[in-house]
Amino acid sequence: MRLYLVRHAQSEANVRKILDTALPGPPLTDLGRQQAHDLAARLGEEPIAAVYASHATRAQQTARPLADALSLDVTPLPGVHEVSVGDLEGRGDQEALELYGKVVRQWLDGRLDVPLPGGETGDDVRKRYVEAISGLRSRHYGSDEAVVVVSHGGAIRFGAEWLAGNVTSDIADNGLLPNTAVVRLDADASGGWRCSEWAGIAVGN
Repeated sequence: MRLYLVRHAQSEANVRKILDTALPGPPLTDLGRQQAHDLAARLGEEPIAAVYASHATRAQQTARPLADALSLDVTPLPGVHEVSVGDLEGRGDQEALELYGKVVRQWLDGRLDVPLPGGETGDDVRKRYVEAISGLRSRHYGSDEAVVVVSHGGAIRFGAEWLAGNVTSDIADNGLLPNTAVVRLDADASGGWRCSEWAGIAVGN
């Protein structure tokens, strides 16, 4: 089983450079809609069995052209939405960004109990994201086909590291995932995952 974790295309919040995580969230920009069509062209020849997306508008809009090209539905997938920033929602000022970074760095150090102000803890994010992907594995494992999940940069960055043992901080922290970047995970027989590609870069074992 191959799992493609795809960050959504450019949204209006990306252009404004604000923390915008609440659902349903902003739509794609004109560039974002073009990026979504380009994604469909890139993955349209893959043997994809299903296309999932978070409930966010930007993720649903990104997934739609690919699903249409494959004559599939976009299936909403609870649990893969972006990290909820709580009281920092809608802010793009330096103070908010620094506070977000301070909390996230503690998660990276293993302190998953630390919450964002009024938002989620790392434990909250890990539980929901891993459960969502485990459900997909139960549904699709044993197939040679691929599954696509259109999600969000923060959720993918943490989720991929929690799922795949060969995703190190050297890989995951190498800049923000670009819009429509793909992280490929391959299911192994032991019940885990191995990452083989991170935003176009091959990942070793």
